[in-house]
Amino acid sequence: MSTSKNALPPVVDAATWNKELAALRVREKAATRELDAIAAQRRRLPMVKMPDYVLEGENGPVRLAEIFGDHPQLIVYSHMWREDAEWQCAGCTGFTSQFTRLAGLEKFDARFVIVTQGPIDQALAYKRKVGNTMTWYSTADSTFGADVGAPANGGFAVNVFLRDGDTVYRTWHTDGRGTEQLSHLFGLVDLLPYGRQEEWQDSPEGWPQSPTYSRWATSREIAEAYGEADR
Repeated sequence: MSTSKNALPPVVDAATWNKELAALRVREKAATRELDAIAAQRRRLPMVKMPDYVLEGENGPVRLAEIFGDHPQLIVYSHMWREDAEWQCAGCTGFTSQFTRLAGLEKFDARFVIVTQGPIDQALAYKRKVGNTMTWYSTADSTFGADVGAPANGGFAVNVFLRDGDTVYRTWHTDGRGTEQLSHLFGLVDLLPYGRQEEWQDSPEGWPQSPTYSRWATSREIAEAYGEADR
């Protein structure tokens, strides 16, 4: 007898299960090939030259070209920032908390950093508070954030840049659910029988569903797990 309060998938024999899995695998492999084709198109995108922006880092002003370090490629996540807020965007806080080991990216000649519209001292304090391990920069005194789709008190974005000498070019941008391809959390959750359990998802009758975002970790919870927040 089932003890679950939720509906359950039907129980079948191993042969039937393998047949259903094989049918799903056809679609999964087709999606993989489509993602490969999208990546190939992305590699063929043109690019646009960027101004010589100056951002603020932990050690003072730094030119955008210098943020690359020794690498020709750069991924920038624009973290939402609300002035005077105790806790910044839970989605951004949770998303960036996933990136704790980035050395492997350097093998592909790239770096991944965070920029935010908050003043650098406040941004670094928040970084410590939530236990973030990435490198942060402030665009509070620059138009960079607004120019790449993340204005003050506005949204979040991912941008990719290529450097040729001291000249920087913008090669790709996304926001909204486009950032999910970089998240390992949703990749894992989407493997689960009940998925994200959010109301918008197409799930069988009786599957547990909650309001969108209601299961996401809050910024305070991220801080309690990883950072210096009061416990």
